[in-house]
Amino acid sequence: MRRLSVLPQQCLLLMTCLLMALEAVPIDIDKTKVKAEGHVEGEKVENPDTGLYYDEYLRQVIDVLETDKHFREKLQTADIEEIKSGKLSRELDLVSHHVRTRLDELKRQEVARLRMLIKAKMDSVQDTGIDHQALLKQFEHLNHQNPDTFEPKDLDMLIKAATSDLENYDKTRHEEFKKYEMMKEHERREYLKTLDEEKRKREESKFEEMKKKHGDHPKVHHPGSKDQLKEVWEEADGLDPNEFDPKTFFKLHDVNNDGFLDEQELEALFTKELEKVYDPKNEEDDMVEMEEERLRMREHVMNEVDINKDRLVTLEEFLRATEKKEFLEPDSWETLDQQQLFTEDELKEFENHISQQEDELRKKAEELQKQKEELQRQHDQLQAQKQELQQVVKQMEQKKLQQGNPPAGPGGELKIQPPGEPKAGDTPKHPVGGDQPLPPGHVQEPAVRTDQVHP
Repeated sequence: MRRLSVLPQQCLLLMTCLLMALEAVPIDIDKTKVKAEGHVEGEKVENPDTGLYYDEYLRQVIDVLETDKHFREKLQTADIEEIKSGKLSRELDLVSHHVRTRLDELKRQEVARLRMLIKAKMDSVQDTGIDHQALLKQFEHLNHQNPDTFEPKDLDMLIKAATSDLENYDKTRHEEFKKYEMMKEHERREYLKTLDEEKRKREESKFEEMKKKHGDHPKVHHPGSKDQLKEVWEEADGLDPNEFDPKTFFKLHDVNNDGFLDEQELEALFTKELEKVYDPKNEEDDMVEMEEERLRMREHVMNEVDINKDRLVTLEEFLRATEKKEFLEPDSWETLDQQQLFTEDELKEFENHISQQEDELRKKAEELQKQKEELQRQHDQLQAQKQELQQVVKQMEQKKLQQGNPPAGPGGELKIQPPGEPKAGDTPKHPVGGDQPLPPGHVQEPAVRTDQVHP
């Protein structure tokens, strides 16, 4: 993915609505220690995947639009609402011809890709009579009624679809994490059912011991509080905690120097807090839970600090948050191990859903097994018929040989003996007057000329 090389803040607005992931290093890198490398204008930086199924198409469209001078100028004065409302999309009519041509090509490729996915999906369930045009309606990021050209409506739909999908992205991640935790508990209980009473008690005791060990960790500071940021300032940045300065802190952790703290840069600030609770070397610590904790911390700070809800924190928003009472005297932060992630009713419903899926898979497996057995039966039947035919042909050839009839060839054709040719096994006879010597006592008779006429 090419970095937006001009108008960093304005292009960032469009990327916010479209990508959510801006020019940031991956969250598993402690960015608080990356201070020596300054941002270079025009430098290409790989952006994290948005998780959208049309991520590549989205990035390609942005790359192409960014090459048009007129569009960049309009983007310079645009704000978030103008981009979301579709006002910016109308400027597409004024971009250069080669840009529109490239966008047309990208759209045709995307429509072809979606049709291929639809066909693959339908083929997997052995469906026939596929109406690709009707199925394309489920994809809301492009105008399926016009599959050939990229119009202002396409840009508008792409922006609105991406904005909506990204706003629901965190919610989807939370739901997936909840399913993950319920599956862990379901599998644990199913395993206990396979044990005798003594082993089951030992497993239960071990489980409770690991829970207690995981919960025994240092105090976790409230994300975004002064105590939490000062700890990063001191331990990660190596600075004097008594000289903590919010403005300096902001610029220090704005790694790409774009004037914003994006979501990845915020999440990097919570690494020290997460290390208090999670250690990949410990059996009792689940790294999936650590990433969920990181997500919760980032969401909390965004809700508290991001005033205009553009998923970015400006210096002004950051400094204003440091003036609040919650910054100096925050409530205690409850980690995941201190919360009930699901109820027994939710777990029961989840297990019922799993049971239904298992029944469907079992029926499907039985059906496939029957199909396999039927195919094997047909194969065996064909093999038996083939052997019978081969035996009949063999018997017929033997019978013909016994009767003196010419045998059949490999294809069943008769082997006819050409006139004048000796049969197989016959001794060739030498004609009279040949070069071969006569046996002793044999007198050669004169040859009779057939051209002489006798009276």
